[in-house]
Amino acid sequence: MNETTIEENDSIWYPPGGILIWLIVFVEVITFCMGIGSLVYDKTQNPDGFQTMQKLLHREFAFWNTIFLLTSGFLLAIIVYAKENNKETQFLYVMLGAILFGLAFLFLKSLEFYDKWTLGYTLDTSIFFSYYWLLTGFHYLHVAVGIIILSIVLLNRKTITLLNLEAGGIFWHMCDLIWLILYPALYLIQ
Repeated sequence: MNETTIEENDSIWYPPGGILIWLIVFVEVITFCMGIGSLVYDKTQNPDGFQTMQKLLHREFAFWNTIFLLTSGFLLAIIVYAKENNKETQFLYVMLGAILFGLAFLFLKSLEFYDKWTLGYTLDTSIFFSYYWLLTGFHYLHVAVGIIILSIVLLNRKTITLLNLEAGGIFWHMCDLIWLILYPALYLIQ
């Protein structure tokens, strides 16, 4: 059996980024979906109360945060291409862009958190705000961890393997996916 056949067979059984990252993604997505499912169920029990609280959120902030995360995710796809093709300069600048868009998300979300907190909308204000703080706060932590992971990849860009880069990218795309479920559930669907 030649080396190419072995690599092809390995890729069938060993997904991009490795099995561990996919297990993490599976557990995290299931956890968030359970929380969002609970939110949707409780929203059906008190639609007027949820709509009243939902109107207090910053839809514009959430829209721009969606743009920031999706742009950062798109840049990560370019980063994998740059790594595969040994384009170091492109890798450096695009990774910096991906990290900056992630930081923009955190900054804008921090402004929203600050606004809600100073107006007195805390975890115990209502069931809606309990969901808001728990779900968006947990997601915020995931994005912060993702930025740390991307920063480690950037600092080790000369020695990082494609497998490790893919694992970091998959974690980041998980943050995108969760936000794309959270965004409409909290901000849009009434």
